[in-house]
Amino acid sequence: MTDSHSQCLYTALDSSLLAAAAYSANETLELQFRSGAVYRYFAVPPAVFQNLIAATSKETYFHRNIRNNFRYQHVV
Repeated sequence: MTDSHSQCLYTALDSSLLAAAAYSANETLELQFRSGAVYRYFAVPPAVFQNLIAATSKETYFHRNIRNNFRYQHVV
């Protein structure tokens, strides 16, 4: 088994707010913002990541379903 943080695969996002997202097996969601900031969100169910990727508006989905809903860490 590989370390999930080093093996996160980023998915580019078509969003004015978010540049990319990565999700690991330990339910950690890492979001790269267009500003260059990177945040890691913990205990995020897989469906939240899948719904973010599928959302028509990634920014709206983020604000409604991720921001302020999960413990997070500012990485960069």
